[in-house]
Amino acid sequence: MDHLDQLESQSVYILREAFNKFNRPAMLWSIGKDSTVLLWLARKAFFGQVPFPLVHVDTTYKIPSMIEYRDQLCREWKLQLIVGKNEAALAAGRTYPKGQATRVECCGTLKKDALKAVLDQHHFNGVIVGGRRDEASTRAKERYFSPRDQPMEWNVADQPPELWDQFKTDFEPGTQVRVHPLLHWTELSIWEYIEREKIPVIPLYFANERGERYRSLDCYPCTFPIKSNARSVPEIIAELRHSRTAERAGRTPDQESEDAFEKRRRDGYL
Repeated sequence: MDHLDQLESQSVYILREAFNKFNRPAMLWSIGKDSTVLLWLARKAFFGQVPFPLVHVDTTYKIPSMIEYRDQLCREWKLQLIVGKNEAALAAGRTYPKGQATRVECCGTLKKDALKAVLDQHHFNGVIVGGRRDEASTRAKERYFSPRDQPMEWNVADQPPELWDQFKTDFEPGTQVRVHPLLHWTELSIWEYIEREKIPVIPLYFANERGERYRSLDCYPCTFPIKSNARSVPEIIAELRHSRTAERAGRTPDQESEDAFEKRRRDGYL
């Protein structure tokens, strides 16, 4: 087995373990490269089918081509999609930049609150997400099976130990568990796997005629492209081997304070 086979095998094991242990699992799908690789792995784990619904939190500020890509894959792969949206916040204008909200407040209302409403409505107790430890320092504190309390808050100081691939999957009733099958992957290995498996990704990741591409995708008012000439997956891989720029450098809410991202995650953010 090469390193991609080993990464894949571990992730498939985590996915099957989650499906076996939780009676109401769901997978969050942001439409980006990580969650789409996770979706691909789920199809591999369950023989071409995804036996649980996908949840996409729609802020209405996504780049239109992202939604087109989402809908196309749902049709082609026959996916069950649940779209969460905070209609009240949008109607009241509690957003950035159209309303009076800051970027962080906007993330809270349009993402966290919308997600909580979907999870409460459908009683999902095992929520599969595509977080990687190398993406941000706060994610290095995560576990493969990470409990959240009823308000979705993450107590980073009270996480179960995971030694020798032994995972705690039995929790008190009412506990929501975030499952992270991609924790051991890196940005580089994600792209190497995309190349090997020929996974379809959004063209926004590839350099345009202005010499810009998106390295990380989110809402368009708060996410900006990087300078790049990488127009193909092999060129992205070559670029990453020499890059010293943080993956989330184009995510402006992360720059508001040193621990901005961790504070949002403690409150229930993805």
